[in-house]
Amino acid sequence: MESGLHNVNIERAVLSSIIFEPTVFEDVASRLKPKDFYLPFHRYLFEAMEELEREELPIDEEFLKKRLSQKKRFDEEAFFEVITTAPLANISAYVDEIKEKAVKRELVQLTTSIKEIVIEQDLPSVEALDRIQKELYDISMDAVSREFRESPEIVKSTLVHIKEMKEKGNTGLVGLDTGFRELNKLTAGFANGDLIIVAARPAMGKTAFCLNIAQKVLDSNKGVAIFSLEMPAEQLLLRMLSAKTSIPLQQLRVGDLDDDQWKRLSVAADEMSGKKLFVDDEGLINIHQVRSKLRKLKARHPEISLAIIDYLQLMSSATNKERHLEVSEISRGLKLLAREMDMPIIALSQLNRSLESRNDKRPMLSDLRESGAIEQDADMILFVYRDDVYKMREEKEKEKRAKAEGKEYKSSFSEKPEEDAEIIIGKNRNGPIGVAHLVFQKKFTRFVDKDKNIEIIYESADIDAKEGKIEIPPL
Repeated sequence: MESGLHNVNIERAVLSSIIFEPTVFEDVASRLKPKDFYLPFHRYLFEAMEELEREELPIDEEFLKKRLSQKKRFDEEAFFEVITTAPLANISAYVDEIKEKAVKRELVQLTTSIKEIVIEQDLPSVEALDRIQKELYDISMDAVSREFRESPEIVKSTLVHIKEMKEKGNTGLVGLDTGFRELNKLTAGFANGDLIIVAARPAMGKTAFCLNIAQKVLDSNKGVAIFSLEMPAEQLLLRMLSAKTSIPLQQLRVGDLDDDQWKRLSVAADEMSGKKLFVDDEGLINIHQVRSKLRKLKARHPEISLAIIDYLQLMSSATNKERHLEVSEISRGLKLLAREMDMPIIALSQLNRSLESRNDKRPMLSDLRESGAIEQDADMILFVYRDDVYKMREEKEKEKRAKAEGKEYKSSFSEKPEEDAEIIIGKNRNGPIGVAHLVFQKKFTRFVDKDKNIEIIYESADIDAKEGKIEIPPL
């Protein structure tokens, strides 16, 4: 009754041990599920034990026999074999053995499922991959079980953390440096394992803000992975180069650069080609694909310290669920992934349009689309807000209405090259909420500290840049 995929004798012994000493049931039930047992009767018996435990009834021969008989699942011979099997002294190792064989059976079943999905159901390859990855993901999550961490290990880990903080000096940073002084002060940096939601209405600059943070991480010689569901990698890099070189984004887009700008771009491009920046701009992606790709990337490049997803509402869960359930699965999956990868994950998110009907248009947590699940899973929620965006829209609306009425309207509002910006911390699980005040330099798609005026100057004496051309760094 034993093979590489099951051991009926061990199953009987574990079930017998529970009947002999019911106090061990809770420990067993925390690690095993009915489906982990190979014999159908053993599954039914374990289910009956779960029901009796929930109803606070004795887990003994009489109550088990009665419950199974009520459901027409009682097998006298199989039950006799269980109760006549000697109970185990060390049940834990045998529980692990049952779980190990159950996982192997599920993997074997997955091979059959793959054949059915690919050949019999004749699904498109992308959909087939999604289904298969989800099934494998479910198996892997079910197989993982972590026990309590004990005091000596926790104390040692905490002392190592305190030592690391001392070596950093008085920066107040515990996690990843965002590059913004006020934001660092409020958040102490982005901690490993944290899910950070950056949310805003369109045109507020949430992508630019996250790319500025990514640039800071890259400049610290750490790696960044970006899943761009909305724009290709080249557009992201154009924004990063504009912020890095102080060359207006529009000029970069059309290549309208003077000799000095070509030189600065050449140096910046050469520097960026040596950074550990990875962009997935496939566009259509789900939580299981993100998990799979990021795990592979992190295995090849352990220096990856930050992942950015732009943006959450464009992701799918690879299941045909209602949208709020999909978002719940995605946000929970991202939080678990951040913990697994031991690094912060930033997910951009859209806000509901309804906030624009308020007088004060500063975002709040209830403005998040499908806010319940996102608010619950996120460790930190940041809102990007620029008041001038709304002021400019209001002036354009006034001008449009005046023109429609045949009137002349002269606006007192003038668009500025630099605008005040607020990063509103709506949720901070491990610190205070508040507002970090920044300045947004529109031409360069760059946020900077309010008292910091950035203008990048490159030494050009050793730059080999030809007129109107740029040397492409070797890949």
